[in-house]
Amino acid sequence: MDISIRKGCPLEKIESVVRLYEEAFGAKFSCAIPDKAKRIAILSKSLVPEFSYVAFMGDEVVGLAGFQVHDGSLTGGMNLNTLQQELGIFHGLWAGLVFSLFERKPKSQELVMDGIVVDGSYRGSGIGSDLLNSIIIHAQENHFKTIRLDVIDSNPRARKLYESKGFVAVKTEYFPYLKWLIGFSGSTTMVLDVIGLS
Repeated sequence: MDISIRKGCPLEKIESVVRLYEEAFGAKFSCAIPDKAKRIAILSKSLVPEFSYVAFMGDEVVGLAGFQVHDGSLTGGMNLNTLQQELGIFHGLWAGLVFSLFERKPKSQELVMDGIVVDGSYRGSGIGSDLLNSIIIHAQENHFKTIRLDVIDSNPRARKLYESKGFVAVKTEYFPYLKWLIGFSGSTTMVLDVIGLS
């Protein structure tokens, strides 16, 4: 397959990136923003592609890996102001509260992963691994010490991928009382020592 990985994407491809992101995470965010059309509208205004690596099959977007650093993040535009402008004060406040449960701030010299998404038609073809490699190379070239991510308990396949790249589990949290709200009942924090790869 002729797959290329690029940092960010052209403006004309933002719609494809938003569609892919919604397919992967829409259910997870549905409690915050139940209306799919509104979720897509907010994502279209909020995603900052420069904080991502995008996989292309020719001109088609087939994968995405977002990240967060002190300078910004893929979902950096999804702030309380944007949510309230799109949803109104009350619903915007509720969405902001739900999204705060997913918030993870990077430490000094740390890159935080925002998740990897691969189009369903291309899963199992190594695109997720290629995207993760791009993030790791980015961290090395920009002198980050660590990469941190959270993998949910219902995604053992993703955990195996991260472990194969050298990520180590450092903490597991269980919150079954929140499953109705966020769609999963536990997650494991994993860390990659970037310096140790040199």
